[in-house]
Amino acid sequence: MTPSARALWDRYRALHPDAPEQPYESFHFCDNQPDADICADLVARGIKRATAASVEELKLIDIRPARVGDVSVVTTWDGEAVAIIETTEIEVRRLGDVDEAFALREGEGDKTLAWWRSAHEAYYRRVLEGTGIAVDDELLIVCEHFERVL
Repeated sequence: MTPSARALWDRYRALHPDAPEQPYESFHFCDNQPDADICADLVARGIKRATAASVEELKLIDIRPARVGDVSVVTTWDGEAVAIIETTEIEVRRLGDVDEAFALREGEGDKTLAWWRSAHEAYYRRVLEGTGIAVDDELLIVCEHFERVL
C-alpha cells in the first residue's frame, strides 16, 4: 500500500474503529494510466459507483472477487489515494447480459451500454490476451456495485 493509501486508510479506521487493519484492496482501475486516472476522478466525484472485472482475469491475478461489505482504497495509477469505497452488491453476469443500468452506474464515457461494451470488451481482450479465453457474450463478469464512504 502506498503512503497515500495508508494515510487515507488510517483516517477511515479512525472513523470506523471496527474496520480491519488492512483494506480488501488498495488499487487503481484499468490497465493504463489515462483510464485509471479518469476512473479515480469519477469515483472521487461520486459518479462511478460500479466496476466490472471478468471472472477469468481475477483467476489470472489470483484475487478473490469482492464481497458485500468489503472496503477498499481507490488510487490513481501512481498510487495517490482518492477514495474509500464499500462493496454493496455483487452480481455475476454473462457479458451479453450486462445492461444499460449497470453501464450508467459505472459512469464512464457517455454512460451508454454501447460505450461500455466497446471499452470493456477491448479491456477484456487486452488482459486476457494469450490465454485462449474468448471474449464473447458468454464471458462471466463480476458486476460490483459500491458506494464511496470516504
